Amino acid sequence: MRDVIFPNKGQASYEKFGYSAAVKSGGFLFVSGQVGTDEVGAPIRMPSEQFDVAFANLGEVLNAAGCGFDDIVDVTSFHVNMYEYFDDFAAAKQKVFPKAPFPNWTAVGVVNLALPDLFLEIKAIARLQQV
Repeated sequence: MRDVIFPNKGQASYEKFGYSAAVKSGGFLFVSGQVGTDEVGAPIRMPSEQFDVAFANLGEVLNAAGCGFDDIVDVTSFHVNMYEYFDDFAAAKQKVFPKAPFPNWTAVGVVNLALPDLFLEIKAIARLQQV
C-alpha cells in the first residue's frame, strides 16, 4: 500500500511532470527530489538562496506527512557545478542539520538537472512517526 503526499504550497512541477512529492510506504516516507524553485516553478537565481529554498521545499513535504528533518534517515543530493557551490550548499545544509546525529548522505555531481539554472536537487527517505 502507498499513500501520496503533497505539501500545502504546491510546486508547479508535480502536475506538469506527473509525479508525487512523496509516497508513504512500509513505515517510511520517500520524498521525490526537491529543488530551489518558486511557486510557479522558476529556479531561484542565487545559488545560496536556491539551496535554502530547496531545503525549505523539502521541509514542506516532510511537514505535510507529519515528519521533520530529524526523521530523515537517508539523503541523496545531486549537484551541478558541485565544487563551485559546495560551500554555499554546506551552509544551507548546516541550517537544517546543525548537529549530530546526521542522516547518511550521498552527494553526486551531475552535468545538469531537469531545468536550466538548477544547481541542486535533494531526495530523502524519512521514517514515519508511529501513531
